[in-house]
Amino acid sequence: MNQQFRIGFGYDVHPFSRDRILVLGGIVIPYETGLEGHSDADVLLHSICDAMLGALALGDIGKHFPNTSEEFRNIDSKILLERTYDIVQKHGYVLCNIDATLVIEKPKVAPFIGLMKKEIASVLKVDENQVSIKATTSEKLGFIGRQEGAAAYAIVLLTKKEN
Repeated sequence: MNQQFRIGFGYDVHPFSRDRILVLGGIVIPYETGLEGHSDADVLLHSICDAMLGALALGDIGKHFPNTSEEFRNIDSKILLERTYDIVQKHGYVLCNIDATLVIEKPKVAPFIGLMKKEIASVLKVDENQVSIKATTSEKLGFIGRQEGAAAYAIVLLTKKEN
């Protein structure tokens, strides 16, 4: 890979579960249900991991951290994000920026976006201005609108490390 810049896109979705806490963007959001998954089901961080891996054509989060492995059962997705970024750096790239969108009907997450940005920037050891997070609803349409789950989309731009 001799390209100066690499762009990656990520998507993730998880259903709600009454037996879980809600973790989004690396922080716990007070709500009556959480998201179901093998890890902590942080849909936002998973989409960012997929975007970073996709930018370098390295597969997806499931390839690197399979949901069939007990090692990753209930793991904090911040650990997955950190390990994913380690992979990116070992391939000679660093993060320029992340642009992510969380799609969730309830709870309203706008009050938590600043904390999410700060947490993600801290895990990746980048400036907060390199992390953009937006939230929207699906206007009560589909499984998200029926409050059955949440989804997230992310785009990342990576650049070749300077020597």
